[in-house]
Amino acid sequence: MLFSPAGNGDFMPVISSRANEKIKYAARLAESASLRNEKKEFFLEGARLCRDAAENGIKIRTAFFTQQADDKYSAYTGAVKAVCPECYTVTPEVADRLSGTKTPQGVFCVCEMPAGGEIIDRTKKYIALENLQDPSNLGAVCRTAEALGMGGVIVSGGCDIYNTKALRAAMGSSLRINIFETESLAAFIENANANGMLTLASTPQTDAVKINDIAIDGGVICCVGNEGSGLSDEVIRACSQKVTIPMKGRAESLNASAAAAILMWEILRKG
Repeated sequence: MLFSPAGNGDFMPVISSRANEKIKYAARLAESASLRNEKKEFFLEGARLCRDAAENGIKIRTAFFTQQADDKYSAYTGAVKAVCPECYTVTPEVADRLSGTKTPQGVFCVCEMPAGGEIIDRTKKYIALENLQDPSNLGAVCRTAEALGMGGVIVSGGCDIYNTKALRAAMGSSLRINIFETESLAAFIENANANGMLTLASTPQTDAVKINDIAIDGGVICCVGNEGSGLSDEVIRACSQKVTIPMKGRAESLNASAAAAILMWEILRKG
């Protein structure tokens, strides 16, 4: 196997074949949610995302850099090399096989999924997402939730947080903020009710109360539903209050991530 000089003075093995087993596995991991769930690993692309993973305690199992990327983004790749036991140089052709973008930076990692959040702090505010299908929406919500200071994001069904598009849209936030995953959001909400939290269902139903008219004190979970059909009836029934976002224009609905951003802002402003 060929070797190339690494930024730390060591030499990294070179992978020049797109058919290499490590490359094929990484590419499959990027594409398959079922494989991610089975192996409890995920794929990251991009200098900043890979550095964020390294600096936030994510276990990086394998890293791949083009020589050009290692030279250009040495501050980023250096952080990855410091914690990753297996680093490889890849040719531009191999990088094209791994990349999900038109202009790849040439920095890629295979990472171990961190343990998800286990305990909800009933004094904090959370956004809960039911069956979101657009990974860009999921990533955007995670990014906004971190920026605003939410206690975390609860995910139930839909696309997974380790979808490559969701990771890119989150810009590292999903690697830092508390993420809670549940198969039954309704059961999760019922447990929150029993622990004295305010639980809100975002819905356009006519009997919903405007979010700016809700009194908020203490812990809150606000639920946002699927882009097309909204929250399930089961989750709406489980929540203690139905809320809506008042709109003066002619638009009938908002993008899921935009709606979540408004709801989070209002909840934190009031609470």
